[in-house]
Amino acid sequence: MKSLGDWIRHNAEWAGERLALDLGEERYTYRQLDRAVALRRNLLVQVLEAEPGDRIAFLGFNACEVPLLLFACARAGCVFMPLNNRLAVPELLAIVAHSEVRYLCVEGEFAAVAAEIQEALPTLQCLNMDTDYPGLLARAEKRDYDDRGTLDDPALLIYTSGTTGQPKGVLHTQRALFYNALNAIHAQEMSACDHVLSVLPLFHSGGLNIQTSPAFYAGARVSLLRRFDAGETLRAMETLRPTLFLAVPAVIQALVDHPRWMDTDLSCLRMVGTGSSTVPDALLNAWHDRGVPATQIYGLTESAPTAICLPIADAHAKLGSAGKPAMHCEARIVDDDGRIVEGSEPGEIQLRGPNLFTAYFKEPELTASAFDGGWFRTGDIGHRDADGFYTIDDRKKDVIISGGENIYPAEIESILADMPELAEYAVVGAPSKRWGQAPVACIVLREGASLDERQLLARFNGLLARYKHPRSVLFLPALPRNAMGKVLKYKLREQLSEGGP
Repeated sequence: MKSLGDWIRHNAEWAGERLALDLGEERYTYRQLDRAVALRRNLLVQVLEAEPGDRIAFLGFNACEVPLLLFACARAGCVFMPLNNRLAVPELLAIVAHSEVRYLCVEGEFAAVAAEIQEALPTLQCLNMDTDYPGLLARAEKRDYDDRGTLDDPALLIYTSGTTGQPKGVLHTQRALFYNALNAIHAQEMSACDHVLSVLPLFHSGGLNIQTSPAFYAGARVSLLRRFDAGETLRAMETLRPTLFLAVPAVIQALVDHPRWMDTDLSCLRMVGTGSSTVPDALLNAWHDRGVPATQIYGLTESAPTAICLPIADAHAKLGSAGKPAMHCEARIVDDDGRIVEGSEPGEIQLRGPNLFTAYFKEPELTASAFDGGWFRTGDIGHRDADGFYTIDDRKKDVIISGGENIYPAEIESILADMPELAEYAVVGAPSKRWGQAPVACIVLREGASLDERQLLARFNGLLARYKHPRSVLFLPALPRNAMGKVLKYKLREQLSEGGP
């Protein structure tokens, strides 16, 4: 195998007429998928004259073009970069500028957003998927060429915010994605007989790489939904009859809460995977009670992301556990001094394996600090039981995980800092039945200042993605601080622990 593009080529040779990918009426067999990938590879190399290592970004909803471009970039030696379509223009602009994107492929619905970005970055070349793309594809040769990319070449760049609130680009090689696929296939017992229903955003590592991209290595079928809708997803389970489904807790909770939940035939599913935030036992049991094993999968963008997985056979007996290290990933638990923790004592989870990222893009010092002698510091606290099963206890950092999305307080606090009415401010996560956690702005008004909750929340419009906006505001006479003047966020969380938003 020279590149990830061989996955599609091999399955086209072995089972060319097997259905590989569909979204509504758009369908590809593996033979058609192979031809479509080859065409897009030629578009990149011959028509657009993209060079090895060039970043090719995509801005849009879930679409067949996402996996097509991923594998085309692999064959061309380019780096595929899916963008979070929920970000505000200033956030997208910062990411596109930092990553030095060569081409931005944008769906028509986001053309206005792309125009704003291009106005600030005149050298950026934007391709409208509705108007420009068809004509460009028509100019590409309809034949297969040798892959220009190799397993050691960078293949995927996904931006995730750091604890400072500044985006950082997580860079993976083709080899890392290959080992991630092996991890995911082994953990989920995936085969060519499987059928994945993919509803999570493909700009996330989880949506793209836990079930969707590995399915193309296994020779399985992938059905995409443009975006999540509980009723549409339940309908798809009945009509498409998938065998595998992955969703963050907020999504599977929405399905359980839907009026059609109990009437939907789920007998086609042999497992549902979830993770990214704490999963209530009651939610897992809601699926178990319907005869569908609910397993947890732990990982990060940096681990591509499949790192620790709960075997399907242990889904009920080890309810709440994240599972065991994936086939090609090691895990250990260390204390604050870096010593390996014995027994079931909690500590920081660290990971090592060929599925890990190569670097934070253009951040060598940050990359070096993320590792401890070859082990990646996850920043997550967990413990391991006597049977070797890991459980995630808490986040070492102050990340708020709301509906499966990472929200970093510093991003919100940077906007609060520009509000002259505020004397003090801090952002923490409060428990939320719907979202798992929800950001709350804890503020102290300056003497004589007037600002209500509605006015404060409105100031985030256009500056930050809506899912990052605080859900509520807590007005306080003062923020709790230690002797050094540092805000004690744990005291704020304690205050909000009952009756969160």
